[in-house]
Amino acid sequence: MKSLATTRFGRAAVAAGLALAANISFAASSMPHRWQLNMAPGVTQTARNAYHAHMIALWVCVVIGIIVFGAMAYAMFKFRKSKGAVPAQWSHNTKAEVIWTVIPILILVAMAWPATQYLVHQSDTSNPVLTVKITGYQWKWRYEYVDYEGKPTGVNFMSKLDADSDKTRQLKSGLDPHAVKVGEEATYLLNVDKPLVLPTNAKIRFVITADDVIHAWWVPALGWKTDAIPDIINDAWTLIETPGTYRGQCAELCGQDHGFMPIVVEAKPKAEFDQWLAGQQAAAAPAVPTAAPAAAAPQG
Repeated sequence: MKSLATTRFGRAAVAAGLALAANISFAASSMPHRWQLNMAPGVTQTARNAYHAHMIALWVCVVIGIIVFGAMAYAMFKFRKSKGAVPAQWSHNTKAEVIWTVIPILILVAMAWPATQYLVHQSDTSNPVLTVKITGYQWKWRYEYVDYEGKPTGVNFMSKLDADSDKTRQLKSGLDPHAVKVGEEATYLLNVDKPLVLPTNAKIRFVITADDVIHAWWVPALGWKTDAIPDIINDAWTLIETPGTYRGQCAELCGQDHGFMPIVVEAKPKAEFDQWLAGQQAAAAPAVPTAAPAAAAPQG
């Protein structure tokens, strides 16, 4: 029996260790992991702000839960009918009512203070290095690099579900979704034909709208979600600290193929981004017509 208990304890410890390792490794990835039970800190300051606000609220709720359910369990055990307990005969207690009104108010104010600071910080889109306009369509995204370091770029493109996922998702395709991968990463319905490429360690402003119905642009590793609404411009910003590929999806039910319009952000160091952007500008530049050869002069 002791051996069996030890084995069970060992399995539980291994499972807990795997869950902890998954949560730690998530910091460098945008994909969820098996046994992941919590939010991830993400790769931006705004993502960490959201994570910290979540953890503050979580621990406040844990403490309140311990106090409330602990008091309930104690009262149910200590003052049970089988021990001859008799219910108290009173209607109210002013002091108790004041205490359980004032304490929750103080807790809410204490939680609202850092949350308000985070929201103020997150809403400041001034002084960006790069501005990107994002437009949602049924069922794809358009990315327009409005300006970079104060200069227009002329780069814009559509981004839609990659061909492998699109073929696999068709009814009676007979294809295995688990076979859709980029390297070792399973990317079924999570990859696109052209990702949004962004520089790291640079403030990037997004202006977000839609052309048809309401969409929502959401990349969890960046720490926020913004609605894309026709005829309305919403803005947000990010500063990605870690190079990598970060995946998201449309987070607003927008029609038949809502589940098939993923988002992929590739964050590159500034030098690599500059090189990529120069290549995109060269490809988008209109071809210069070649001058026709001059006609030969007539012989006299």
